[in-house]
Amino acid sequence: MHRSASLAHALPRRGAPDAAAAGPAAPAGDAALVARVLDGDEGALGVLLARHLDAAYAVALAILRDPTDADDACQEAFLIAVRRLDQCAAPERFRHWLLRIVQNRARNLIRRERLREGPSVDAVRAVAPHDVERSAHRAELARDLGRALARLTERQRVIVLLHDVEGLTHAEIADVLGIAAVTSRVNLFKARRNLRRWLAPHQPGAADD
Repeated sequence: MHRSASLAHALPRRGAPDAAAAGPAAPAGDAALVARVLDGDEGALGVLLARHLDAAYAVALAILRDPTDADDACQEAFLIAVRRLDQCAAPERFRHWLLRIVQNRARNLIRRERLREGPSVDAVRAVAPHDVERSAHRAELARDLGRALARLTERQRVIVLLHDVEGLTHAEIADVLGIAAVTSRVNLFKARRNLRRWLAPHQPGAADD
């Protein structure tokens, strides 16, 4: 039986209980988990993929700008990763390998479907899970933030979400995207500068100008 068929039910989903919580007190490294998965350890697969689920989702969301499509891209990418796990030449760099698959699947979805026009407020909620409906101002800010994120380049959106939401370092982002760390820094600087400018009306005191 193919590994993808026998272990598919172990794939994590956002909002489901964290598979890593059931793991050992001292979490194994990615290379060790990959070896265990190749030996048929379903529990190790759940831990391995859950560890990188949020980063994978952030990458897919930055490209697709729709939470449902991002979830679909992640699940497709995870299935591909499981099926091709024995082709991962550097298991210690599993995250880099996985996120490249996520990027490819997300871009394939764009080519395969006509995405809805305009940014999704749900996408903003997904990356900033506070209650944006507590006031009309927050709802307006969420819409404007979604539009602002949509105006960034794909690379800038990915970097903003990976750095500011998922907490990856510039060195880690550079590894994932195949760019220099300084390029990641420059793109983040430009993205933040543009977001501040586009969201200026929401800044404290802006109404007094």
